[in-house]
Amino acid sequence: MNNHATVAEQSSVAEIARHARRAARLLGKLPESTRNNALLAAAAEIEKRREEILAANERDCRAALVEVEAGRMSQAMFDRLRTSERGINAMATQVREVANLPNPLGRTLAATKLDDDLTLRKVSCPLGVVGIVFESRPDVIPQVVSLAIKSGNAVLLKGGTEAAHTNEALVTVWHNTLSAFPEIPVACVNLLHTRDEVKAILGLDRDIDLIIPRGSKEFVRYIADNSRIPVLGHGEGICHVYVNRAADVGKAIEITVDSKVQYPAACNAAETLLVDGEIAVQFIPRAVARLRAAGVEVRGCRRTQELVEKDEVVPAREDDWAREYSDLIISVKVVNDIDEAIEHIDTYGSRHTETIVTEDAEAATHFMEMVDAAGVFHNASTRFADGYRYGLGAELGISTGKLHARGPVGLEGLTTYRYELSGSGHTVAPYARGERTFKHQKQ
Repeated sequence: MNNHATVAEQSSVAEIARHARRAARLLGKLPESTRNNALLAAAAEIEKRREEILAANERDCRAALVEVEAGRMSQAMFDRLRTSERGINAMATQVREVANLPNPLGRTLAATKLDDDLTLRKVSCPLGVVGIVFESRPDVIPQVVSLAIKSGNAVLLKGGTEAAHTNEALVTVWHNTLSAFPEIPVACVNLLHTRDEVKAILGLDRDIDLIIPRGSKEFVRYIADNSRIPVLGHGEGICHVYVNRAADVGKAIEITVDSKVQYPAACNAAETLLVDGEIAVQFIPRAVARLRAAGVEVRGCRRTQELVEKDEVVPAREDDWAREYSDLIISVKVVNDIDEAIEHIDTYGSRHTETIVTEDAEAATHFMEMVDAAGVFHNASTRFADGYRYGLGAELGISTGKLHARGPVGLEGLTTYRYELSGSGHTVAPYARGERTFKHQKQ
């Protein structure tokens, strides 16, 4: 097989997946140094081709702006689509960060001496082939591909049509880079283009090991309902900031504003602010003033509305508590105590990221133990929920499920393990007859 066969030469999605599976087997056997060198070369190539990437992104943005003006695309999606010189630098930095992470493969996770000269080892290894379906954000490709190559996996990428030119430019960077490494098959990085191709990969459970959808909750549910391939992802990010009665008001305002305003289109931006009734009079008027000064529309419960001028807050509706705005909009609700806050989060939250602002250590512990979410924070912005900020180098996405991986998914989420047993002619029969017994000594 020609390791550098291009996607264009492959006649079907099934063929692409089979090529990717063979490529993954080769990639997973390579020395860590080879994989790291390819990542470092890719980071340099991203910087070298920054003008090409930015030109492709500008082309996508011009077309997207028409959609925004026509009301067919949200401003939040447009914001996620646009990149910049700073964005290109961040892409290269993240790829280098991944290269510098410890090797996730071939690690002995556990070892047990079953008997003399009979040792069982649990060893980390790649998943194989991963399908990623995403929208808008250009930085997804360098993050995903760098994590995949580092962990010995092949990827099938399907981005939104709104980012088609940007995605093509970025995948070209990776193909050009890998062509200089003959031992790494270019078929480990594949870009799909149509919705029909997405439908096709859902049936390829023999060749694709995991699908990570990044989009609306309806889209994630569609993927999960229509494939036997395991699905990892989150459908939405309804994150809360809870200001406890023992909060430092100044600290709480800064955390609230950062959680909502710093990048409102992100899935880890706060959508609802919960405020303890005992601190509401001191906190809400100041917080609303700061949020409005930052251009945020505030939707409040009746008790919130009573604490501010009439035109400062829009009455909140029931469906606001379950809404991911991804925009400069926040819902505010006054709660009686910490348990009502926890109950509200349990009812309306998406198990993504929740934070409590308080100087009461006991309250913080209670909140962090009782809230069911991938990330539970104390006195910190919800915006910290990110693979790069966690030190994972980059992330595939954020998982709000509990199986396989949870929270920002990095290298660990792309690995599994196998059991390796080494003996010297051992058979089971003597143990079954009671002639020998297992020692089961942890090594």
